[in-house]
Amino acid sequence: MENTFTDLSHINVKGGDGGAGCMSFRREAFVPKGGPDGGDGGHGGNVIVEADAQLSSLIDYRYKHHFRAGRGTHGQGARRYGRDGEELVLKVPLGTVVRELDPQSQTPMYQIADLTQPGERVIVAPGGAGGRGNIHFVTSVRRAPAFAEKGEPALEHWIELEMKLMADAALVGMPSVGKSSIIARISAARPKVADYPFTTLVPNLGVARATSGQSFVAADVPGLIEGASEGKGLGHQFLRHIERTALIMHVVDVTGGYEGRDVIEDYATINAELAAYASELAVRPQVVVANKCDLPGCEEAVERLRAAAEADGHEFFAVSAATGLGLDALVNRVAAMVADLRREVAAAEPERDLTETWERDRQRRDKRMVIRREERHVWRVSGAAIERMVVQTDWENDEAVAFLQHRFDRCGLDLQLAKAGAVNGDEIRILGFAFTYEGEGADDEYSEVNEVEEELFADSDDAKEQE
Repeated sequence: MENTFTDLSHINVKGGDGGAGCMSFRREAFVPKGGPDGGDGGHGGNVIVEADAQLSSLIDYRYKHHFRAGRGTHGQGARRYGRDGEELVLKVPLGTVVRELDPQSQTPMYQIADLTQPGERVIVAPGGAGGRGNIHFVTSVRRAPAFAEKGEPALEHWIELEMKLMADAALVGMPSVGKSSIIARISAARPKVADYPFTTLVPNLGVARATSGQSFVAADVPGLIEGASEGKGLGHQFLRHIERTALIMHVVDVTGGYEGRDVIEDYATINAELAAYASELAVRPQVVVANKCDLPGCEEAVERLRAAAEADGHEFFAVSAATGLGLDALVNRVAAMVADLRREVAAAEPERDLTETWERDRQRRDKRMVIRREERHVWRVSGAAIERMVVQTDWENDEAVAFLQHRFDRCGLDLQLAKAGAVNGDEIRILGFAFTYEGEGADDEYSEVNEVEEELFADSDDAKEQE
């Protein structure tokens, strides 16, 4: 049967393009000089990633990698506005981390969101803004504006979805130490169990219930080996699922397995790999579980492991997945520890929906403007908001181009170019367009400033302008 568990996917997302604004004038009988009445274009739909508690895998994104939202329609005369495009909601499991990918290397650049609560959502591909109709550009001196804005093409980019299991306790250990057998005994999970290494190829989740009524979600993580934190074996793929757990159940085979491994070496190797993968895992609460204690001749190994675990401050349990020996005591204690740990976390950091936080972060990134020197008298200006102004301008219309220059001045672009060191006559590049700088410029023509990053509209009311 094909494996349907997927915990890492790269997908391409694109919001809907914005509709164009309309340039129109009122024309009807007995109204010889009707004013402008062009409606706005509709906004493109957003692509949204939303956490859904009913999902347990990213399998929906294993074969389909391109997702598009609906585009906005164009505005029309008589103040008729275009329809907004339909948004596209992509459902993902709880615990999914969303990251922006570098378009060339496909490596993560920064984190967009970490969706841990049901219903949390983040816009990963905003729809393009609809162009404004000419009714917005009327002023006391411009009574009949003969231009409107184009719709904004939406951004297309790649993002990474990484799912990290939202389990309370993770069973970790070398291959074939009995992790799957233990989770099958303490919960209703039915993982594949066999007597050869790497039987478990995907994490398994099970709910264990203590006699006190307390319960916890346990994750059976595929076996780790030395070098797992560097990508050896299956460890590099699944160590991520240990990060969110409140407690680690470290399972050790006291018989040494087929290879006759030493229990202390196994115990130390797994702890070293956890610490190498993420330093916080080295101090994560841990219980040490000595499995297969029903077999004869392992008494010495059990006591050696007990001494090592207690020396590290970890509670120790001798169990047998085959007979059920010691499992009730293990489940009762782990359930109590998980409940205490979760209460501590809840008291320190109450759960809250971060949807608004992710949106504020996205809007802040949208407003960033970067000015970078490309050559001695050539500057490159980049940023979503400033580029939006350019792409929405009708370059065949002189009035529209003049209005764009006005917007540049209002948003502080000329001032920031002067701070960076631009002088009269310098070439300013935005996307595929080039302009000649005509500002005051810096006093020092050979300024050493090569890059400036500012927040667009930080001290301007241009965002609210309705001319």
